[in-house]
Formats: sequence, C-alpha cells, structure tokens
Amino acid sequence: MNGIPLMNRAADNIRILAAAMVEKAKSGHPGGAMGGADFINVLYSEYLQFDPKNPRWEGRDRFFLDPGHMSPMLYAELTLIGKFSLEELQQLRQWGSPTPGHPEVCYERGIENSSGPLGQGHTYAIGAAIAAKFLYAKTGNPTFKKETIYTYISDGGIQEEISMGAARIAGNLGLDNLIMFYDANDIQLSTETDVVTNEDVAMRYRAFGWEVIDIDGNDVAQIRQALDKAKTVEGKPTLIIGHCIMGKGAQKADGSSYERSCQTHGAPLGGDAYRNTITNLGGNPDEPFVIFPEVAAIYEERLKELENIVAERYAEEKEWEENNKEKAAQLKDWFAGKLPNIDWDSIQQKPNDATRNASSACLTLLAKQVPNMIVSSADLCNSDKTDGFIKGGATVISRDNFGGGFLQAGVAELTMACCCIGMMLHGGVIAACGTFFVFSDYMKPAIRMAALMQIPIKFVWSHDAFRVGEDGPTHEPVEQEAQIRLMEKMKNHSGRNSMLVMRPADVKATTWCWKLAMENTQTPSALILSRQTIEDLPEGTDYEGTTRGAYIAAESDNEFDIIFVGNGSEVSTLIAGARLLRKDGYKVRVVSAPSEGLFREQPISYQQELFPIGSKVFGLTAGLPVNLQGFLVGAHQNSAIWGLGSFGYSAPYKVLDQKFGFTAENVYEQAKKILA
Repeated sequence: MNGIPLMNRAADNIRILAAAMVEKAKSGHPGGAMGGADFINVLYSEYLQFDPKNPRWEGRDRFFLDPGHMSPMLYAELTLIGKFSLEELQQLRQWGSPTPGHPEVCYERGIENSSGPLGQGHTYAIGAAIAAKFLYAKTGNPTFKKETIYTYISDGGIQEEISMGAARIAGNLGLDNLIMFYDANDIQLSTETDVVTNEDVAMRYRAFGWEVIDIDGNDVAQIRQALDKAKTVEGKPTLIIGHCIMGKGAQKADGSSYERSCQTHGAPLGGDAYRNTITNLGGNPDEPFVIFPEVAAIYEERLKELENIVAERYAEEKEWEENNKEKAAQLKDWFAGKLPNIDWDSIQQKPNDATRNASSACLTLLAKQVPNMIVSSADLCNSDKTDGFIKGGATVISRDNFGGGFLQAGVAELTMACCCIGMMLHGGVIAACGTFFVFSDYMKPAIRMAALMQIPIKFVWSHDAFRVGEDGPTHEPVEQEAQIRLMEKMKNHSGRNSMLVMRPADVKATTWCWKLAMENTQTPSALILSRQTIEDLPEGTDYEGTTRGAYIAAESDNEFDIIFVGNGSEVSTLIAGARLLRKDGYKVRVVSAPSEGLFREQPISYQQELFPIGSKVFGLTAGLPVNLQGFLVGAHQNSAIWGLGSFGYSAPYKVLDQKFGFTAENVYEQAKKILA
C-alpha cells in the first residue's frame, strides 16, 4: 500500500487537473470531481483489476460512472493510467475531442459506458454484474467469478426514481460482485440536498438487501477498509456511502474556503478563486496540466503489479480453456457478437395469429439455439409473450440460478431496459426486453442512450395500437410509433440509422423481423407487435423484402391505379379494401412497410420501383398519419393517409375499428376519393 500522504498528493493531482480542465473549457463541473478524487484514486491505484495492454479483456473489473458531469474526475484518473494525454485533457468539451462534456463509451480508453442522464449509469452496472454471474454459470470460466463491477453514484442519481428499481433488483438477486460508491456530498446544482430530501439512504438500501458501509469519502484509510470489506461480502451488493466534500481544496478569491458550495458544482472556479485553489492543492496555476513525478511513480508501479495479477488470471483462463475447448470457442464467439446458426425455417407459425404470439414462437426457438441470450419483461411476460423464451427452456434468473436466461424485472420498464443495456455493455450477452408498447414511454431515456452507444439490444413491444380496446386510452399507443420511428430518421455517430424499428404485418413477417433483429449487431432493434389476431398476407407473398424495409404483397396488380401502404395490422385491412376496389375495376398494389428507415436506405431505384413518381398512394396507420408520410414523397397530390389523430377510447377493438374507420369499407371509400 502507498503511504497516505502520497495518496493524498495523487488525489490533489486529480483535483488540479479536473479544475484546470473546466477552467480552460470555460464550462463544466469541477466541484464533484474534486470531491470524488480520493475514491477514484484509491480504486484505480490499488484495487481495480484490468489489463493495460488489452482494454477489452473479458475478465476485467469494470467501472461505471453514473454522474457523467463528473467526467473531469474520470478523464484525470484515466490520464494517470495512460489512457489520455495531458494535451487531450486541455480539449475538454471541444469539437472532435476525446474528452466530451459527458463520457462516451470507449473501451480502448477505459470508459465502460456513456453517462449523463442521472441514474442510468449505475443501473448499467447492475446489468453488467448480472452478465458476469450469468457467464460464470454458463461457462464455469473462473475469470467471471473474480470479476468485480464498481459503480459511482451521486446525490442526483440517488434521487432519480430509477435508483429504486435498480436497488430492488440488485438486492433481490444478491449481486455480491457489485460495489457502488455513493458520493454523498449533500450539494447539487441548485441547492443543498436537505432542501429536497431528508431520506435515510442507508436504511433504504438495507431494506432492499444491500450491505451498507458509511465512511468519510475523502479518507484514504476508510476507503480502503470499505473496499476490503465489500470484497468479502457474500450474497449482497455493497453500497459505500462516502461523505465527500464538494470542491475539496477550493478557495475563493479572498482565500477563504470555497468548499461545500453549490457554485462549484456546475461552473468554473474562475479568476483568483481558480488560482488560489490550484496553489492550495500544490499545483502551479500557470502550468496546471502536470502529473507530479511521485504520482506518476504510483501508477507506474500499479501497472507493473497489474502485469503480474493479469498474468495469473490469464493462466487460470488458459487452464480452463484447455479443459473446456468447446465452451472456450463458444465464449469467444459470444464476445465477438457471432450468432450460432439459427434454424428460422423450423418455426411453424400458427396461421392468422397475433404477431405477439408469432414473436413468442421465435423466442422459443432462440431459447433453444442461442445460449448466451437473456430476455426480460416488466411483469408482462405472459401478455407480451416473451414467456416464449421460458417455453423454450430458459429458466428464471435468481440469486440461486444465474444460469437462467429470463430476468423477471418487475414493474420497472426503465430499470429493466438499463439492466439489459448493461448486460450488453459488459459483453458476451445478447439481451432483449419486453413490455406493452404504450409503456415504451417509460423507457425513452434508455432507448436514446442505447441508440447513442450503438448497443444492439432488442426491444419487444406488444399491444401496438388502439386495438388494445377495452383497456382504454391509457393503454392504447397512438403517438408512440411516431416517437420511436424518429430514431430511424436520426443518425448515430457512425452514420447509421440510430435504430431499426419494425412492425410486421403477420406471423410470417414476424419471423423475418426477428431474424433481422438478431442479425443487427450495430444498433438497437425494436419489434412492434399486435395483441389481436391478424389475417395472413395472401399466399405467395415474398417476405424476403422485409430486409429492404418494404415489399409488395401478393395479389397486387402489376399495373395499378393506386398504391396502398401500411404496416402491422393495417396491411390486412388494406388487402381487404383492395379486394373491394377491384370489384369496381380498379387495380391496386399493396405494400407492407415494416421499416421506413430500412426502406430509405435502399437504392432510389428500388424505392421508385415500389412507389413510382406520381403514383396515387393511400396510407393506413393506427398511429399518427406522420408514420407514413415518408411514403408520399413524389406521390400524386391527391394521395392521402388515414391515421388516428386523437387518443383512443375504451371499447372492444372491433367497435373501435368501425368508429375510427379502420375497415375495408372505409379504405374503399377513401381510395375512391383519391381516384375520383
């Protein structure tokens, strides 16, 4: 162990770098970073096990930062282990810099997650802890048993509602490979915390089944003692409540203390206060971007220690590999994101069934053929039909059964989504989660972060339209499809559509959509599924067109007077309306368009093959008309979309179909108006 004065010097070095970064950027959050410096210094210099030469080592300990505004603390620490240069620190928050205002996932740089929206980061950590337990149970590789997941949360993260669901799940599962440090500095952006809460946080977490350790978060000896104890705890996750000093070491322009001030939370220290602070911490305000030689020596020695630690771990892994060659090869594929051969053709879908049931059949197959897959549901698995995964042989994950493949998350959609994202951030796991489509609203922050981080999680949303019926408007998604499809229109930083969204037209189309979702390793995928039964598309429909986002249904006329377009349940209604129209001598093309985003990625020639310029087009959507607006590009001016422009009502869905005009007869009438 390093001497305490030396460790304090290292923490001060981190504080100097954090304050200097923010000062140079003229924006940012120095106070929290300065308060948390002691913990992160102890963690990285003495406890965290990682391979400096192999940042993607599967068995590494992982550190998940929840309060992304404390990025200066993380960047400074990662500079001490050689992941960033001092020059890069000086580019905090600048265009093209690897040091953005909030950290963005980059395994090579030692950043395990993008963080920003408070509460999500530590929930990713819970997912990662589940993944480590799952992988050990599935493979027996000892490296996953030795792996520890660390996470760092702030007062704000504790206050976010997601923390309740996260604490419940982690405690219920007894995740003793999870250690969370709570930076309890009692200061937030606008106020001191006692203005908004008087909660006994320790009691809360103990009630959820956590081990709780209360310490001075700026005391090296107490931090060490807490980490040592946490590492020995069995059957419980551990919360270390570290009472830290916001802006530790900061001084005002007049030389008085600037500690414990809200003003240091979200703004540069500024002017003489900045200069006094750097001087007080033992730095040079004119040259603050320096790693002290004695601090550099600490980390040089730690990197050497890690070489020996990692060598021993690798030797254990090699021995396991030699005795488990088949599992070792399988594990390599899992972390590479390689799918096994999935026999999609073996799925026997029930004709004219609900697409949620068709999804269930797909999940039953996946449970049998994809052993590293975990599926979760927010207490709706027997209704969103994700329980098909259980029917395929998966058992429920519990503290006594981490080899199970199904996570019962309880009524906690956002928490569930973040846990599943965390599993995939860990690696080696394919995660999917389900709920009713209307409750995707609860998941939006996680959906966005998954898209930003390019995590190929699978979202399964059933009960896709007003046809939920008797449950009424609270349960009837109308605007949700438009909201989710915006993600198809937004590009990620790799230039791809940030999300693949698919609403299949029948049971066979559902199989194709699941195939695309599983093969999509670049972005999140979403399947939007029906509660009610749907009549199959006409025999002879070539569903392979699903891979191109839109395709022509069988029975369509080669020469046509009008094109019908829709997705999901509405396609069968369009086909029925086309049959009525043909009785009047008109010719009709019917296009099923499960994914506009995927369709718009196709060559213009294909787009215009389906929708020739100047064609008369009628669209039908159970959501907002904007869902299909993109298919009217270049269409005849008489073209129109029939959608739902209001919330739904409580009534049997067939009554709602009549009231809202989602019938073959209304399709016929609206088409006649366009053709007039």
